[in-house]
Amino acid sequence: MQHSEIELPRSSIKKIAVVGPESTGKSTMSAYLANQYNTVWVPEFARGYCEKLTAPPTWQDEVNMFYGQLALEKEILPKANELLICDTTFITVKIWSDYTFGQSPQEVLDELPKHPYDLYLLLDIDLPWEEDPLRDFPHMREHFMDVWHNELQALNARYVVISGTGIERYDNAVAAIDEFL
Repeated sequence: MQHSEIELPRSSIKKIAVVGPESTGKSTMSAYLANQYNTVWVPEFARGYCEKLTAPPTWQDEVNMFYGQLALEKEILPKANELLICDTTFITVKIWSDYTFGQSPQEVLDELPKHPYDLYLLLDIDLPWEEDPLRDFPHMREHFMDVWHNELQALNARYVVISGTGIERYDNAVAAIDEFL
């Protein structure tokens, strides 16, 4: 039987999370990696959600984004081919809630240890800042990079920092995934 005819059990799908501070190229990297590995990627639910907001996100919005990200990942997982690339994770809800409200929704804290990813690619802040109506913190990139390190370490997550510009950045991400696999 050829490999393409084998239906992989969902539990054998490796989940790769592409994470990091604002304006580090997560969406572009996720699309690239999905193409590179002939699979699908889960977009960031919060982006589409926030584009529809007419005021800053509320506590309830953060909770909604948490549930939305989980649902989107669950919906796309069956379409994955060995790898599922995730453009961010709901850890972002924790980070933004902690920063904005001084705490995180309890359901987020409860679910964090239950939704591990096999590998996190933490995109470095070595890319130039790009303006975007949904980006707020151009002068806090170092702070949020430290926060990401702390959050991933708190989860005892396997992660690699991906640096570089242009094709070098993509090559570094592919090398990290290939080494993991």
